[in-house]
Amino acid sequence: MKLIKIKINGIDKQIPSSTTIKDLLEDLNVLEKTMAVAVNMKIVKKDEWNKFTLKENDKIEALNFVGGG
Repeated sequence: MKLIKIKINGIDKQIPSSTTIKDLLEDLNVLEKTMAVAVNMKIVKKDEWNKFTLKENDKIEALNFVGGG
């Protein structure tokens, strides 16, 4: 299995080359909490997470929204 390097929320991580956004979020236990994901500064719609395969050196920002006042 080939590993690739990505950066998620500023942290370097190695993942299998076939990893999708959904796979990554499940692995990090944040799938249910995550509301928006950007890969290389481009938002990826939630309904595309299960088919969007990450590539070497991708920069991922996973955001969750917190209500407040």
